[in-house]
Amino acid sequence: MAAEIVEARLPGVVRLLPPLAAFPAGPLLTGALRSLARRKPGLFDRLGEFAKERFFIDPTDLGFAFTIVPDRERSFVSVVGKRDVAGAPVVVRGPILMLLGLLDGTMDGDALFFRRIVTIGGRTDAVLALRNAIEDAELKPADLLGLTGALARFADSGILGGLDAARRILAVPQAGDANES
Repeated sequence: MAAEIVEARLPGVVRLLPPLAAFPAGPLLTGALRSLARRKPGLFDRLGEFAKERFFIDPTDLGFAFTIVPDRERSFVSVVGKRDVAGAPVVVRGPILMLLGLLDGTMDGDALFFRRIVTIGGRTDAVLALRNAIEDAELKPADLLGLTGALARFADSGILGGLDAARRILAVPQAGDANES
C-alpha cells in the first residue's frame, strides 16, 4: 500500500519564532548561494530570464518567510515577515520539511503540488525553471555549504540523516513514497 503524503508541521514553539530570530540565516544563505553560483554556474544559467526574479518562499509552519533572488554572484536571500509577500512575482508555500525535500530531491514536487501541500502563485514558469534547475543539479547539503571530500560526505550524511529522522518523527513519507499514489 502506498504511503499518503501528509502535511507535516513542526512543533508550535518553532512556528512562533519571529523573523528577527531567523535574521542571521539571510546573510549565511546569501553567502552560500553566491558561493554555489561560483562553483556551479550552469545551475544558474538554467534559470535563464528568471535568475533575477524574486521568489517568496513561505514555510507555512514557520513564523517567517524568505525572499530569494537567485542572480548568480548577485544572489540574495533575506528573512522576511509573512506579510512581505506583497508584490512578489513568485510565491511558493508549504511545510519546511516538504520544501527542503524538494531541494534535496527526496520529495516529488508534482505530487506535493497536486495534493495541495505545496502551493505556488504568480509566475509558474519561473517556478518551473527553478524546479528544473534544482532537479538537474542534484544538490546535496555540502554543495550549498561549499564543502568537499570527507567533510562533504560527513555533512551530507548528518544533514540528510537529520531531515530523514525529522520526517519519520512527523510521519512524513520517506524517499520514493512521494512518487506513489
